[in-house]
Amino acid sequence: MSAKILLVEDEANMVRTLSRILERAGYEVATAANGKEALEILDREVVDVLITDLNMPVMDGMALLRSMQELVSRPATVVLTGYGTIQSAVDAMKLGASDYLIKPCNPDDLKIVIDRQLELRSLRREVANLKREVQRYQRYGELIGDDPAMQRIYQIIATVSQNKSTVLITGASGTGKELVARTLHAKSPWSRAPFVAVNCGAFTESLLDSQLFGHRRGAFTGAINDQEGVFQAATGGTLFLDEISEIPLGLQGKFLRAIQEREITPLGTTRPVKVDVRLVAASNKDLREQIRRGEFREDLFYRLNVVNIHLPRLAERRGDIPALIDHFITEFSRQYAVAPKHLSPAARDRLIGHDWPGNIRELQNTIERAFAMTTADTIELEDIAPGLPAAPDTRSASPPATDVSSPDASALSPIDEALATDVGMAAESVPPATYDLATVITLEEAERRAISAALRQARGNKNEAARLLHIDRQRLYRKMEKYRLS
Repeated sequence: MSAKILLVEDEANMVRTLSRILERAGYEVATAANGKEALEILDREVVDVLITDLNMPVMDGMALLRSMQELVSRPATVVLTGYGTIQSAVDAMKLGASDYLIKPCNPDDLKIVIDRQLELRSLRREVANLKREVQRYQRYGELIGDDPAMQRIYQIIATVSQNKSTVLITGASGTGKELVARTLHAKSPWSRAPFVAVNCGAFTESLLDSQLFGHRRGAFTGAINDQEGVFQAATGGTLFLDEISEIPLGLQGKFLRAIQEREITPLGTTRPVKVDVRLVAASNKDLREQIRRGEFREDLFYRLNVVNIHLPRLAERRGDIPALIDHFITEFSRQYAVAPKHLSPAARDRLIGHDWPGNIRELQNTIERAFAMTTADTIELEDIAPGLPAAPDTRSASPPATDVSSPDASALSPIDEALATDVGMAAESVPPATYDLATVITLEEAERRAISAALRQARGNKNEAARLLHIDRQRLYRKMEKYRLS
């Protein structure tokens, strides 16, 4: 697509001459007789470079430059005038002009100036895009993933981090609940204040009472000094309570009051103490089910569940596994002080295809174990297989007979349907019971057709095609190269 030039000039002969020169150079040209007409065009069209005279009726070039400063998106601007002075050049530059030429100018000089401005504009856009990408990853700390579910979590973090609403993070073990809590704190205005984390399942009821709310000397046997609880220790910052479901029922009432009133009463005293913390709780259990069983207070649940962030299992965001693998390999290469290791294709495919019941933590431990157990530069399948259950062996079970030419369409995905159609066409071309190996498609041909069908279904979107095929993007690229698919 050619660049669009807006030529602002009131002399008709000059307009015709410059338009002809610019169009021959491959630019799309629009014209305006004065600054007012130019603003009207800028209001409805996207312009890459604006070339303007200074002396014009209705609205001159300087007035146009001043008005353009209010535009959200401004084109690169070149002043072309027959009444050039040093002062007018300085004034034009102050108002945002990128270059300044005197009439009459050499057409080649004009094209050089335009090309330079277009190149600078392209570079600025590229830098802006790179900055957005960097900010995108920096904004969420160590959280990794582009899955739609993760994108929604990033949006919630961006909004909620700016206030002190209570947040309940739910999800299976190993999905990164504490990491989300730390990211909420890190992106908040009070990130320099303390972040205090407590595992509520690690204490007995009496010790958890003391841990949360503190105690005074003599409150119980062994309490030889005053001790502040984590509510006080986290004052001004964030208190993260992991495994909130493990708070004993007898302590939940006191905890509820602390949340409601923002005050605590340490053991051994009757005087309440005001606290100011952002509370983030996490649970890997279904708190509503615990409420039904009488193990968790319903009113406490609603106090905690002001904002809910639910983390999906790793198997539900399989497309993020390659990025997580690369992150952990980089991290452990640094920790073990070795050159960055590589994964063999078989090992990578195994990691991507595993269901990961332990989620991200299990993936992290598997890769660390491979670093600990091998000194080679490449991590092979046998380096990770001992830590993963073997893939199910289905060779002993005979699959049900299938009429290839008449697949059950209701049980097929769009990719399977397209593949079955191709296979069916190949089978239909041969009379029953007389198949010739030369006419029946090979497994490689079936794979090639499946990939082609996925690409057609995804309209050329390789990420979507990889998702439909249940493989990672890198593997899809390798297969496309193998079968010479564009």
